[in-house]
Amino acid sequence: MTNQSPDHMNPPGTNGVPTTLPPLQPPAAAPAPKPNWVVFIGSGILIVLVALWAIILPDNAGNVITSITSWISSNLGWYYILTAGLMLGFVIFLAASRHGATKLGPDHSKPQFSLFTWTSMLFAAGIGIDLMFFSVAEPVTQYYAPPAGDTENIEAARQAIVWTLFHYGPIGWGMYALMGGAFAYFAYRRNMPLSIRAILTPLFGKKLNGWFGHTVDIAAVLGTVFGIATSLGIGVVQLNYGLHILFGIKEGVGAQIGLIVLSVLMATMSTVSGVEKGIRRLSELNVVLAIVLLVWVTVTGKTRQLLDLLIMNVGDFVSRFPHTVLDTFGWEQPDDWMAGWTLFFWAWWIAWAPFVGLFLARISRGRTLRQFITGVLVIPFLFIALFISIFGNAALQRVMGGDDKFGQEAMNVPEHGFYDLLQDYPAAPFVVGLATVTGLLFYVTSADSGALVLANFTSRITDSKQEGTKGLRIFWSVTTGLLTLAMLLVGGVSTLQGATLIIGLPFSVVMYLVMVSFYRALRSEAAHGDGYRSAAANRPTGGGNWRQRLRRSTVFPTAAQTRRFLEATAEPALADVVAELRHNGTDASLTRKREEGTELDCLVLSVHYESDEDFSYQVHPVAHVVPSFAYRNPNSAESYYRLEVFTGTGSKDYDIYGYTSEQLISDVLGHLESHLEFLRITEGNPVATISENDAPVTDWHEDFESPEDHEASK
Repeated sequence: MTNQSPDHMNPPGTNGVPTTLPPLQPPAAAPAPKPNWVVFIGSGILIVLVALWAIILPDNAGNVITSITSWISSNLGWYYILTAGLMLGFVIFLAASRHGATKLGPDHSKPQFSLFTWTSMLFAAGIGIDLMFFSVAEPVTQYYAPPAGDTENIEAARQAIVWTLFHYGPIGWGMYALMGGAFAYFAYRRNMPLSIRAILTPLFGKKLNGWFGHTVDIAAVLGTVFGIATSLGIGVVQLNYGLHILFGIKEGVGAQIGLIVLSVLMATMSTVSGVEKGIRRLSELNVVLAIVLLVWVTVTGKTRQLLDLLIMNVGDFVSRFPHTVLDTFGWEQPDDWMAGWTLFFWAWWIAWAPFVGLFLARISRGRTLRQFITGVLVIPFLFIALFISIFGNAALQRVMGGDDKFGQEAMNVPEHGFYDLLQDYPAAPFVVGLATVTGLLFYVTSADSGALVLANFTSRITDSKQEGTKGLRIFWSVTTGLLTLAMLLVGGVSTLQGATLIIGLPFSVVMYLVMVSFYRALRSEAAHGDGYRSAAANRPTGGGNWRQRLRRSTVFPTAAQTRRFLEATAEPALADVVAELRHNGTDASLTRKREEGTELDCLVLSVHYESDEDFSYQVHPVAHVVPSFAYRNPNSAESYYRLEVFTGTGSKDYDIYGYTSEQLISDVLGHLESHLEFLRITEGNPVATISENDAPVTDWHEDFESPEDHEASK
């Protein structure tokens, strides 16, 4: 085969198929997503009806919610316990398996945010002001009224902290990791929308375009709204007490309405400004202030004992965790305790999972699935364990020291516990004020990220980079605030807790479907990897003479040299492959477009299959700084180009510059044969496909460091 100029229209063997390939224009920007009116109106009507029912018939609403909650705790407690354990086991299995190495994005992608920023955002979004609420109230309550065993002794105090850590520990974060990992995988690796429908595509395919898909989305919206409203309701009553201490503002509906209005305004401004500006900065500030509070209580309190108890609590939790995961208290059957604590928390985590999971996905592109799961399970919990141990033990020190009045207040009026504890420390007014600001930020970061995610859930998003419109974000920010107020007017936090326990039940079924669908997609990709034989096996180790091989190893081509190779060798060779495929009746195409940020073109060879995943072989010029060991004269360029092969999942990380036409065609055929083997392996197993338009041909350069950036970083 000869290297021919792309200007030749009909080289031998093309059967008259033109191979001249005019440069493509850059694709038009995706239009702003439109609302999904079925999901938006359907979920909106249901939320309004629930709120009106609770306001107009508060006694009836309270009785119905209480009855359903009691029935669930008595008859389906085992289901919630089993579901929580299975979800944690599933994500740990994924992280430990071969699937853990899968990138949540193209293979060449890199994390967008630093570790501190990433953990700050996932922590602040995944845990709201309720951490301040329960870090004192729950240990004290578990000390006085544990589910089993003796009360008000040292063992009860140790177990009280373990239960609090258990309810805020890896099980809940495992649910976040499940939804977040699935969202990120399908959005950034499969180039599908950030939606639950996309996650379930391997199971249900086009059926999700109808009522079933709408039902799934509505369930996610309802779970998210009630989950957030519960957290915000807790926050409002607690902040109200903080303002009462600071300024004498009376606790009651008036102050709570004012707090909700203020928080909605702050959340709206934050969510409209987006992740980079608003949510990111608030999250970082939130974590810093929480650390200041933590250090203050530790340093000015009984420091030695608090640190001793911290280490002991970690040991207790690790040793007792395997026993508590599936503990249903089958003999004791403390239904009221289960409904108020473990079952409520598991339902709450389930309700929050789609909201927090989608948010975590948006900030986790470029990390491996193993890094993502490990980070989500471990990093936030380390801070949570520190926070709960310090504040919980500080409260227990006070109770066990004889202050029963404080203990009873923290148990019976839990929103008072945290602030009452702080008033026992030096500079109490300042510390209480700092806690109020921290709580307000916790409140806002939950509300703003929630509004952002709800806008996505109720939009027809076609691109993973799209977000719901600002109008939808504002609507959901206001609606969540109104629902919070309605529930508080009816029955307070307990009503919200009951509603969350109920709403989490149907969405738990969706999460089972997510597990099956996610695993099927990962297995499909593993089969894809098995089908794609190692690129090294397809690279030419022989062929040509030794001088050619030596030249390939020592030459660092300029832009002009790279362009000549693309035009004289790469494009004609790929065009010959396309022409032969068309001659054999295969739908194949070759496109050329200008690579953004360079003066060179990239080549994309695609083979289209009607009902199976398309094949894509891409050649991208990637700029690099000339290494220090390379020989160069004073006039040589500072950068050179590698012509790297990309497929649908990113760079294969080898250079085809200097290949002969035969070697390049052999490389293409090796990948094509492996892709056909993948299709054979997965025949009959539906998978989410990647089309030509989905292949990462426009954004790969965002994940590489340019020569200028490299020099600046040095």
